[in-house]
Amino acid sequence: MKKIVHTSDAPDAIGPYSQAVVHNDLVYCSGQIGLDSESMEFAGPDVATQAIQVMENLKAVLEEAGSGFDKVIKCSIYLDDMDNFAAVNEIYGRYFDHQPPARETVAVKTLPKNCKVEISCTAFI
Repeated sequence: MKKIVHTSDAPDAIGPYSQAVVHNDLVYCSGQIGLDSESMEFAGPDVATQAIQVMENLKAVLEEAGSGFDKVIKCSIYLDDMDNFAAVNEIYGRYFDHQPPARETVAVKTLPKNCKVEISCTAFI
């Protein structure tokens, strides 16, 4: 049985997907981009501001699911430009300073709403 996770502290889905789904004590968080949950606008135009908002959005979804960054086992990071790797990596590291999860980081041609970074994760509860 699956449970759909939704919080108003993260942006509403901009397509036919859920913010997260819980199944068998695992939470699968959909990719978050740097949208502010109230305005549904980007937190800022630069990758650093967007990356911080992405992590705060993931934090809100994880907490709503009964989890947290300390329980994340895998992340996927998508960048609009690999030149943004260092900036995103530094911000990401603030949230995973102890026993960081597995992850991959890839650059892609285009991301939703032409954002600069998108991150998804899987965690346990």
